Amino acid sequence: METKAFQAESKKLLDMMIHSIYTHKEIFLRELISNASDAIDKLYFRSLTDDSVGLNKGDFFIRLDINKTERTITITDNGIGMTAEELEHNLGTIASSGSLKFKTDNQLGEDQQIIGQFGVGFYSAFMVAKRVTVYSRAFDEEQAYKWQSEGVEGYTIEPTDEVSNLTKHGTKIVLELADDSDEENYSEFLEEFRIQHLVKRYSDYIRFPIQMEISHRKLKEGTTDEYDLEINLETLNSMVPLWRKNRSELTDDDYNNFYQEKFNDYMPPMAFKHVHNEGAVSYDALLYIPSKAPFDYYTREYEKGLQLYTNGVLIMEKCADLLPDYYSFVKGLVDSEDLSLNISREMLQHDRQLKLIAKSIEKTIHNELIRMLNNDREKYEKFFEAFGTQIKYGICSDYGMHKDDLQDLLIFRSSRDDKLITLSEYVERMPEDQKDIYYASGNTIEQIKALPQTEAVLAKGYEILYFTIPVDEFAVKNMISFKDKTFKSVTASDLDLNTEEEKKALDEKTEENKSLFETMHKALEGKVERVTLSSRLKSHPVCLTSEGDLTLEMEKTLNAMPTDTKVQAKLVLELNPEHPVFEKLTALNGSDNEKVQKYAKLLYNQALLMENMPIDNPAEFSNLICELM
Repeated sequence: METKAFQAESKKLLDMMIHSIYTHKEIFLRELISNASDAIDKLYFRSLTDDSVGLNKGDFFIRLDINKTERTITITDNGIGMTAEELEHNLGTIASSGSLKFKTDNQLGEDQQIIGQFGVGFYSAFMVAKRVTVYSRAFDEEQAYKWQSEGVEGYTIEPTDEVSNLTKHGTKIVLELADDSDEENYSEFLEEFRIQHLVKRYSDYIRFPIQMEISHRKLKEGTTDEYDLEINLETLNSMVPLWRKNRSELTDDDYNNFYQEKFNDYMPPMAFKHVHNEGAVSYDALLYIPSKAPFDYYTREYEKGLQLYTNGVLIMEKCADLLPDYYSFVKGLVDSEDLSLNISREMLQHDRQLKLIAKSIEKTIHNELIRMLNNDREKYEKFFEAFGTQIKYGICSDYGMHKDDLQDLLIFRSSRDDKLITLSEYVERMPEDQKDIYYASGNTIEQIKALPQTEAVLAKGYEILYFTIPVDEFAVKNMISFKDKTFKSVTASDLDLNTEEEKKALDEKTEENKSLFETMHKALEGKVERVTLSSRLKSHPVCLTSEGDLTLEMEKTLNAMPTDTKVQAKLVLELNPEHPVFEKLTALNGSDNEKVQKYAKLLYNQALLMENMPIDNPAEFSNLICELM
């Protein structure tokens, strides 16, 4: 019997199919089951218009058999089978696919989808088998044929009387597993529980029953510790995906139970969305928002991604390309007939259909969050407490290019009623004379409320947004403005709350005390850019403000990062001209400049403490207080 060479040129190509496209050896079973499903699909499709087939949908099956003694796994189907020519064309030519041709020729609709489209899936069998034998008899053909190969050396095809004792037509594939080694344990695929697990994981939603004989221990009647071994033929797959059912057929409990079982969460999800999309790309999806953030969510160990299926067959456990980082909290799955089963992670990254699906899913998530924000505010606030930080990071990422998509999702605690509000709500209730969106940053709301810089803003009747998370200020810096209103920190030196008359009076008083400020600045050289008078202070004697884009809070955040590079905000020490402290300073100016300089240091350190910043020289500060006392 002549051994024929593979037409796909070579050992190198076959090696690539086995070692490059597929990462995990276990997917061989997924591939062969999918091929069996394709073969049944072809005959089932024919039965719709040809009464001679004599089979109903319920007559079709896929059978798995394990033989530990012979070290074989057998996959049998009663599908359309193959002639000798089809065996040679489909199995002798790597990357040839009868499934794709069949799908194209017959213009199949949604209910007649063919899974394997690239034709390389069959060769994954050689990842675990030292020899693969295929017995097949085409429907309406008398002669069966046997195809056999041990890999790259080629294959043989010969007539045979054997197909399967289970079917008159169809295909039986026998894998003789490779021997175990120190690196590989092929015997794991001879265990019933392992095969059950793989079918459940990858092929649970194949629409024909996948059957296997399963052994169970049964207690002997009349005994308490003696057992008989009972073997039953069982169906391993559920066949009908939840996401393929109509929404009207399902209850919230159905969706919640599926989520908890599928994604190992002891809590039901906060929200879910069932998507059926048709258009440039067709797909079904189940999207879930967890009730709480996973314990590792804000760590590098967390892996984002949705499960990716094609026609009910799992091809990737976590497809990161389906979710942007700012929606990485979403769990769920996508099932599309427009993606091929036999493609690798690298190929997926450049798949046009995948990008279209990802864009559609991103829009769906955004719309669902907006719906929740508008219709169920309490639930949205709980969502934002768990995942809002990630939304803010999304605004900061990629130089702010996502800000227009995400800014409507932001909510912040506000000085008015101490409640969470959106940016739109803030702008809608701004007084007519208010030009900017004011915010204040700190570790806690209580700390922010105590900041002296808030006094003038609140006195004007303006609302302040409270930023208690380091990323808050970075997010609005990337946004710059919202609805033509610029974000402004209450600690900014150019707050500009005064009337022209007030500005003029303050400028005159500043000029009058120029020598005082020069003396104080000399004591604080290298720490502040300048010393000046303030119009923002009411009850406090002093505060620190910042010039430029870098604020004190941003300085704290950046300097807390594990880098050698440190930054310093450009600080301005502002004095309250109506406070007794300023009166004391003016009285000392010129007569006791040394004391003025000491007071300058005290006031600077006091301002740092109010900002929850460390003081530069605690010992000096302590001594100055003692001297003052």
